[in-house]
Amino acid sequence: MPKKYTINTKAAPPKFYPVGKYATIEFRENCAGSCKECVKKKCVYDIFKDNYLHMSKMEEPEYLYTCNSCFRCIQECTKGIFSRVINPEYREIGDEYWTPDVLGRTWYQAHTGSIPVSGSGYRGPFVGKGFDSMWTDMSEIVRPTRDGIHGREYINTCIELSRRPERLAFNEDGLLAVEVKPILEIPLPILFQQPDFGMLSKEVLISMLKAADTIGTKMFVNAYDVYEDLMSFGPVIIPLVTKNNFQKYPKLLAGVDIVEIEYTPGIERVIGSLKAMNENLVICVGLSLRADLDYAKICVELSKADIDTIHVYADAHGREMNSDNPRFIKDMLRDIHLALIDAATRQQINIIVSGGICMAEHVNKIIICGADGVAIDQSLLVAMECRLCDRCKNNLPCPVSFEDIDPEYGSNRIINLMGAWRNQILEMLGAMGLREVRRLRGEVGRSMWFEDLEKENFAPIFGERKVSIDIG
Repeated sequence: MPKKYTINTKAAPPKFYPVGKYATIEFRENCAGSCKECVKKKCVYDIFKDNYLHMSKMEEPEYLYTCNSCFRCIQECTKGIFSRVINPEYREIGDEYWTPDVLGRTWYQAHTGSIPVSGSGYRGPFVGKGFDSMWTDMSEIVRPTRDGIHGREYINTCIELSRRPERLAFNEDGLLAVEVKPILEIPLPILFQQPDFGMLSKEVLISMLKAADTIGTKMFVNAYDVYEDLMSFGPVIIPLVTKNNFQKYPKLLAGVDIVEIEYTPGIERVIGSLKAMNENLVICVGLSLRADLDYAKICVELSKADIDTIHVYADAHGREMNSDNPRFIKDMLRDIHLALIDAATRQQINIIVSGGICMAEHVNKIIICGADGVAIDQSLLVAMECRLCDRCKNNLPCPVSFEDIDPEYGSNRIINLMGAWRNQILEMLGAMGLREVRRLRGEVGRSMWFEDLEKENFAPIFGERKVSIDIG
């Protein structure tokens, strides 16, 4: 059998103590001091092991970075002096979409390379905004002996970035009668993207590029930010250019496999000039999902041109741009996917999605909506200990000295995150009975949507909802 694609992870403890969700409160003057073994030492998750440093420095309270909320320590303290409260600093990081919980789970995965667990299980709402209004069908999980994944079967997570031929023709001798272009594949439906904010020093970019190179994916980088020191990562880089500046980078475009050019009306007319600079160049067109654009119609027109991939952009929260009532990315992508199917061009073109992808489950959910793969940016920053505190936007110093990161350490953390994400993608595919991520594209039958379920089950009883709720 072919060699199985794996992402080798290695623990990368944080350089700066992460903002924990909980803090412990202890009345140590009431401690019996005679317990054979303190409840902290009996923690099944071993979360207090690294926290003894706080105690030795007499720092109070003690922040619990990887607490799984099982409450065993509180219940089993013989003197009842141990309690737990929410860390007030935890509430201040992130925002309404990139929540503190998302940051904490991302830090944990980047630290350990493992899938996060919860000792108390899920206790939140069962429907919410955006991707939280969508559930996936994992009915095949009841047959793990047939659908097991780790070492028992090969689940393919590879996607293509090059255009697929519309049809094949053969000569009488059985040989191909049409020219078939080289296929550009990546082993994971996740690409990296240069963030549009943050302390983006050369070390930060190298960390991202080294990680992309290690796991075999690619990274979108502004062409003007590709310094001479980054040219060695040529095959990993997808330079971002415009129709007005792409001719300034002949050396860069000659050394890459794929380029992205920003969409403007009539962009099809400059594709030939791009191909002339590198005849094997795979062409991607970047399209912002703005309210003033008919992006479904534009994607249909682009799919008929000599391009390979369309990269659609939502904002960081997965919302439509320039809109007073923005739609969410899953709904916009569904329109694009169906429009391409109606135009009979969906099989030839690839779609990469950016915006609002902050957890592993979002990758599978957006593929169900019609994407081939995703591009992530802020998750890369968070993996390298960024707190999304926005201090850099106000020209204030970074609390984790982000700009001075060691590329070896930064790339290790990103690789760990991708290893954890891929394992979760595999778990979901295995639970759905699928052995190839490409098989999931557009498979809405593998999902349930709150809006549809509400209409089907409650509308006949209570009538149609007069005021729509904000789920995007």
